[in-house]
Amino acid sequence: MSMRTLPLLFLNLGGEMLYILDQRLRAQNIPVDKAQKDEWTEVDRKRVLNDIISTMFSRKFMEELFKPQELYSKKALRTVYDRLAHASIMRLNQASMDKLYDLMTMAFKYQVLLCPRPKDVLLVTFNHLDAIKEFIQDSPTIKHQVDETFRQLTETYGGLSAGEFQLIRQTLLIFFQDLHIRVSIFLKERVQNSNGHFVLPVSGPVPWGTEVPGVIRMFNKKGEEIRKIEFKHGGNYVTALREGSFELHGDRVLKLGTNMYSVNRSVETHMSGASKNLASRTQESIPPNPLAKEELNLLARLMGGMEIKKPSGPEPGFRLNLFTTDEEEEQAALTRPEELSYEVINIQATQDQQRNEELARIMGEFEITEQPRSSASKGDDLLAMMDEL
Repeated sequence: MSMRTLPLLFLNLGGEMLYILDQRLRAQNIPVDKAQKDEWTEVDRKRVLNDIISTMFSRKFMEELFKPQELYSKKALRTVYDRLAHASIMRLNQASMDKLYDLMTMAFKYQVLLCPRPKDVLLVTFNHLDAIKEFIQDSPTIKHQVDETFRQLTETYGGLSAGEFQLIRQTLLIFFQDLHIRVSIFLKERVQNSNGHFVLPVSGPVPWGTEVPGVIRMFNKKGEEIRKIEFKHGGNYVTALREGSFELHGDRVLKLGTNMYSVNRSVETHMSGASKNLASRTQESIPPNPLAKEELNLLARLMGGMEIKKPSGPEPGFRLNLFTTDEEEEQAALTRPEELSYEVINIQATQDQQRNEELARIMGEFEITEQPRSSASKGDDLLAMMDEL
């Protein structure tokens, strides 16, 4: 398991979340002069995206995110995105938040699976950051925050070896293992089967720096080629023309991670039967995690870096529905299996100057030599929330 995976997972899932929210907000846009009090306008859309992106790329939050650490569980990570999605005037109910998270995770899982090289997951991340900067063209301060995160990514991952990137990719795939949620876009484009499994292509460019398959070369002990055998590979591969740019501005070449919702269309999600059964068996077989409280405390510290901007004055929060109608949303909430629904965990992250003794004890059992300073943001005791897990 790589300790450098969390920033890539968070940023790419966050990018997918912004794509989806932007598409739904655009679909519900009403001209400002015709909008009622509870209807979305273009001004509201920009405000929501600005607030979420500003929170997502805040300096304190990024500092916590880039510290070497293991991935959080799916449920704990979902808590971060729930708080992030509500960092503005927008409000999502449980069913819409479930659908949003399903779309985010399946989109990034598809991108990780199709990366030609493990290192290309960094290009996927840059594609997300490039698109996010397009959302905030009118906000130079927030754009600077995104550029600063790009610099941190380059500094953290620029010098990693191919083996280290392979470990990161493997860690991501383990995180997404057993997630087989059917997404209408993928089904229509025939890149996903009816059981929720993705279809890997046998055509297109091969990874940069490699040759099209079809030749076996044999060498003697002096390194001289002595024999060459050709074979039919059964695919339709071509040589990659050039490598994608890893600079701040440049052609990424790779299209994975770009906005697939740029065309206005509705997206549906469905759990496959196999996935439902597997999730049910998993729920029954996994014993309570004794370190779940510790994970929540670490999560609270991470989320303590989020500077949530609360709406000022009497202005109410606007509700966003990710379904076509309210009836569909209500039906989805009723039919979704309980073990597959992520209950929202409310974490109160406050400044606490005293070290949490329980946190220190468990961290000591982990044999971690570098402990956070007492001045760091700490989470309150979260034992009371264990019943909600």
